[in-house]
Amino acid sequence: MKKYWLPRVLGIATAAYGAAITAKPALLLGPSGMLRGTEPEPEQATFVRTLGIRDLASGLAMAFAPSRKALRTAIAVRVASDAGDLVVLGQALRGKPERTKVMTIAGGWGALCALSAITTRRRR
Repeated sequence: MKKYWLPRVLGIATAAYGAAITAKPALLLGPSGMLRGTEPEPEQATFVRTLGIRDLASGLAMAFAPSRKALRTAIAVRVASDAGDLVVLGQALRGKPERTKVMTIAGGWGALCALSAITTRRRR
């Protein structure tokens, strides 16, 4: 695989997840406890598809960044997105049992992506 393989693999995984929830919003809504009924409501599907497209774009940016600087920028965007998810979804899920799971996944993925930036440091 190309140079800086860890953030690129994380980018591919992020893009795949983004594509999956864009196609089937219930993949995010069900486990997060936000699914009302058996099928997502139109507003819910729109919300999740927005996140999915964002994840698809940021994941592809990480996977195919042409330079070290572009890769570090893509990682920063990914980490900022996960930080935003922590705040927004943390508020939305207040009082729900799924909140801890969602916060752990968003925070853990953001931290993993942030740590992958270490692999992009300049070597002396």
